[in-house]
Amino acid sequence: MNSSILNLPTLKYEDRNNSKWKSLYQIQGERKRIMRETCSKYKSNSRRIITPYHVSRIFVEDKYRVLYCEVPKAGCSNWKRVLMVLNGLASSTKDIQHNTVHYGNYLKRLDGFDHKGIYHRLNTYTKMLFIREPFEKLVSAFRDKFEHPNNYYHPVFGKAIISRYRVNATKEALRTGSGVKFKEFIQYLLDVHRPVGMDIHWDHVNRLCSPCLIDYDFVGKFESMEDDANFFLHLIGAPQNLTFPKFKDRHSNEERTTTKITQQYFAQLSPSQRQQSYDFYYMDYLMFNYSKPFEDLY
Repeated sequence: MNSSILNLPTLKYEDRNNSKWKSLYQIQGERKRIMRETCSKYKSNSRRIITPYHVSRIFVEDKYRVLYCEVPKAGCSNWKRVLMVLNGLASSTKDIQHNTVHYGNYLKRLDGFDHKGIYHRLNTYTKMLFIREPFEKLVSAFRDKFEHPNNYYHPVFGKAIISRYRVNATKEALRTGSGVKFKEFIQYLLDVHRPVGMDIHWDHVNRLCSPCLIDYDFVGKFESMEDDANFFLHLIGAPQNLTFPKFKDRHSNEERTTTKITQQYFAQLSPSQRQQSYDFYYMDYLMFNYSKPFEDLY
């Protein structure tokens, strides 16, 4: 019961001669093939029961029958804005503030429904997720949470990280948890006895969205966001004036995390830390067909 009857909505007759739509449609087929092949090779999830836990990151839009699995740092704030507009909760994505998106509780999550409601939606709605190159996503999360004032990540994660991994930490650093270095953050990430738990911003997509258990109909990539997002909106029959917003949601005056910026951060690590980080996200690299970010990785 984990794949929908619909699967990917078929291209409308008039779109079949449109080379752009046709090409994007073929890309989807290829992404889903690689995802399924990786799952069948490495995972034995196919017979597992889908529980509310597995769908706790999935947002529901009942009007256009969409299920969106939220992957942080891969356009999730803007996707939630789009879902709110589809749902009739706002007339334009521009009108919706960051806090409204994340703390307003306007969108329903799939785990809020009973067993029947969950399975009905999984089997009949269009299920989609958007992903991002794993190292880039990680650096984006690090910059957002640790290089800017933050009254949750600094005291909760920062203090624990500095206390465990920084030799001769100052009292001030131990008190505030501010100023975590990328190398310290990676030490925490790779530590099997982490001083503080995992967080959705740097967890594997594999764990957040259970793609081997839930057969997603559409797999978008942050790197081709505009094309993928607007193709998805076209497929579900969204209003023509609704396009995916291009604006950067937080720290808008700061440059987006690019491949170049990512490499600068990872250059601070030892080759073995880089390799361990790659191993940590290996399934995401494989499942979503991202190439190795450094030549010396095996």
